[in-house]
Amino acid sequence: MKTLQVDEREDRVVVTLDRPAQRNAINAEMIDELHQICGGLEREPKLLLLAGTGDHFAGGADIAELRQRGREDALAGINRTLFDRIGKLPLPTVAAVSGYALGGGAELTYACDIRVATSTALFGNPEPNLGIMAAAGASYRLQKLVGVSVAKQVLLGVKNLDAEEALRTGLVIEVTEPGGHLLAAHKLLDRISRLSPMALRLTKIIVDAPGSHAFADDIAQAVLFESPDKHDRMTAFLEKKKS
Repeated sequence: MKTLQVDEREDRVVVTLDRPAQRNAINAEMIDELHQICGGLEREPKLLLLAGTGDHFAGGADIAELRQRGREDALAGINRTLFDRIGKLPLPTVAAVSGYALGGGAELTYACDIRVATSTALFGNPEPNLGIMAAAGASYRLQKLVGVSVAKQVLLGVKNLDAEEALRTGLVIEVTEPGGHLLAAHKLLDRISRLSPMALRLTKIIVDAPGSHAFADDIAQAVLFESPDKHDRMTAFLEKKKS
């Protein structure tokens, strides 16, 4: 990997965007390498933690590359395809954000299930300043995360959300002091890692599915009710309660 640092552990993969001189701007090479990460997590599901080297998560897409892209590149959905793939990974994903998460960097965090931020974090989509739109998932993800009104302020009014606003709108789960985001993210993943993997996978599928799907909830629960993991976990709970 040339643009990523990868730390694969027993229960999680920690991926750090590693182009600090460019504020970890997302270029084509990074897209390709993140696809490789996704491939591994699809074959062997684990938790995913995304972070950035240095002071920033990702200052956006690589503008020098974007300037050269044309209609066919846009229709190929280069960044969107990757972020959609990240959004569909089997087990939960967490973005640990410090400093800038702008443009494509912000959209990468939106694709994650949960976000942890430092007090220095700044989320925004300034794409209209460059004559383009946020087209890698922000139009359909951000409104689900923070509501239509706030999403329009960000996407149309190019309003940035600082850490306090991100916490207040529900975009992030926790705000830490500078440098504390990785520890907080790992503590969150430690809690998640103790949960039932199958329950997590099915819950994520159901939550992300569009529309009302009560019957699908019942089917997913039926699968879990018949699992040995459910029996073992409930037996352990009841035995602990007796002691």
